Amino acid sequence: MKLVGKLIINILALLVVEYLIPGFSLVDTRALIVAAIVIGVVNTFIRPVVQILVLPISIVTLGVFAFFVNVFLLWGISYVVPGFEIDSFMTATIASIVLALVTAFLGKVASE
Repeated sequence: MKLVGKLIINILALLVVEYLIPGFSLVDTRALIVAAIVIGVVNTFIRPVVQILVLPISIVTLGVFAFFVNVFLLWGISYVVPGFEIDSFMTATIASIVLALVTAFLGKVASE
């Protein structure tokens, strides 16, 4: 049930980001669900490994590079998932911020 809850939170967060951010688009429901699943898998397995690999750079940049790892992963997911498109790096940056905030908010709401 916990996995389904996280998937639903990712789906809702992606819908909010799509509504708020121009240049961030999901073509249909299938693309939305696949993108939510891929984001969950990437955040669970790939992001921690990448964060450890770039830890020295993150320390030197006081954590700024860690933020850009999230942006690049989100942008990379848009290339892998058909029907999920992000127009530019700036769109990916803003979308990453909004997605993190909405996911954190929905996670807090769901846990209460």
